[in-house]
Amino acid sequence: MQVITLRALADNYIYLLLDGDAPEATVVDPGDAAPVFKYLKETGRRLTAILNTHHHGDHTGGNRELLKRFPGIPVYGGAGDRGRIPTQTVFLMEGDEVTVCRSKARILDVPGHTRAHIAYFFSSADGSGDLFSGDTVFGGTIGNMFEETPDVMYESIQKIRALPRQTRIWCSHEYTLQYVRESAGIDPGNVRLSGRLKALEAAAHLGKPTVPLLLEEECATNPFFRWDDPDLTTHVSAPPGIAAFRRLCEIT
Repeated sequence: MQVITLRALADNYIYLLLDGDAPEATVVDPGDAAPVFKYLKETGRRLTAILNTHHHGDHTGGNRELLKRFPGIPVYGGAGDRGRIPTQTVFLMEGDEVTVCRSKARILDVPGHTRAHIAYFFSSADGSGDLFSGDTVFGGTIGNMFEETPDVMYESIQKIRALPRQTRIWCSHEYTLQYVRESAGIDPGNVRLSGRLKALEAAAHLGKPTVPLLLEEECATNPFFRWDDPDLTTHVSAPPGIAAFRRLCEIT
């Protein structure tokens, strides 16, 4: 499966999933239809499915326009978002599977940012995988919790942390430099985190996407994936586990 990254709105990413030279394409979180139409016109491809991670308009705002051009294609989203995702036709739950572009995704229920947030995990034969995580994870941090609590988000991050370490995380916003810089202040003794920040700062002028993230790097440098690291938990004065995670939510 090939992933095409499209920039949209202020700092969003829209992803198109392709299967080699096949004409079909699937879009993930189309907050704006215009960049999707542009790519499809330039490449002669046609849209066959929409995958939504949650109901926010910067992830679903293009659904209706896309359906006008491609009527009848399935629109996937979480079962808990029934009535909140425009044009949704398929209602997914934890463990369900979706096949698009000849690739199969397993659904993870990852509430926190919203109460009905889901993620799509495509495993690879080489032991890696691709996770389309919406606004659950960003480089160096997690998404804002608009509809759920730190305890709920903690359970969601546990699921993501349990995926293969070489999983590529396709998050939906370009926030990496901002939040890795913030995380470096929270976890000042983390040498790898310091190195990550220096590399990001050196490359910032290029304006290139920092996605996909690598789960292995998030586990090593994102404080919200390191709630059981003794150096970090000592620094934030909280015991390992949910207490440390709650403390991180309080200070960020």
